[in-house]
Amino acid sequence: MISAELLNRTILRNIDLALDEDIGSNLVADSGDITAQLIPETEQAHARVLTREAMVLAGRPWVDALFAKLDPTVEITWLAAEGDYLAANTVFLELKGSARSLLTGERPALNFIQTISGVATRVAAHVKILDGLNTRLLDTRKTLPGLRIAEKYAVAVGGGQNHRLGLFDAFLIKENHILAAGGIQQAITAAHRIAPGKPVEVEVETFEELNLALEAGADIIMLDNFSNDDMRQAVAHTAGRSKLEASGNITDINLRSVAETGVDYISLGTLTKDVKAIDLSMRLVK
Repeated sequence: MISAELLNRTILRNIDLALDEDIGSNLVADSGDITAQLIPETEQAHARVLTREAMVLAGRPWVDALFAKLDPTVEITWLAAEGDYLAANTVFLELKGSARSLLTGERPALNFIQTISGVATRVAAHVKILDGLNTRLLDTRKTLPGLRIAEKYAVAVGGGQNHRLGLFDAFLIKENHILAAGGIQQAITAAHRIAPGKPVEVEVETFEELNLALEAGADIIMLDNFSNDDMRQAVAHTAGRSKLEASGNITDINLRSVAETGVDYISLGTLTKDVKAIDLSMRLVK
């Protein structure tokens, strides 16, 4: 779960970096939008932003924060809510204010919307595949550098659920951790001692490891590359003693069949690492 404090702090950091890489900063001698300076400083403009393809809208807080930082006099009118499904060629945002500000803010604003909406759209399509089943879709830490929170925010907007945000809020004990810690029992026992109350998940590759994780009291057990038949057997064997998560070689093609085995969660790194940006366009109107 992304707290409001973490989300707001992250948005401001994202905005600062986006503007810094586009128009420079005090560290850059020749900073500023030199192309926008072709336009008279007093020129006012009205712009509309539309999507060229169907999408789930996500990322409004980033756009609001960007123009608040760049030019707080810009008027922002959203014509769709966060999480709305939009058909191709739908106008969803209008901007009014300094022509210079609108043109300077255009690319960073659209970059955030196209990326965050791209994740939300992809997630929504996968969630639809699971319609009617109890299995929940999870993201992973396979995210674009610097945009971890933005992408996980998008996952939630699209109807998915966030796995751990980072290495600080939950344990995920994998093969190398198990080896270094001396075994599954030792790793889980140490996790409960180090951070009592934080979720402890362990990755297993065999039924022997599954039993060890159950005996050690794991909260969640990740079934790594189990076949569908083995997952069904694992679900029956576990009988609710731990939540089960399926992972590995899962695509939109076999997603529903994996969920039908009865696992509680399916995690997909492709939701965030393979994001395809939405095709957006901003046009000035008279």
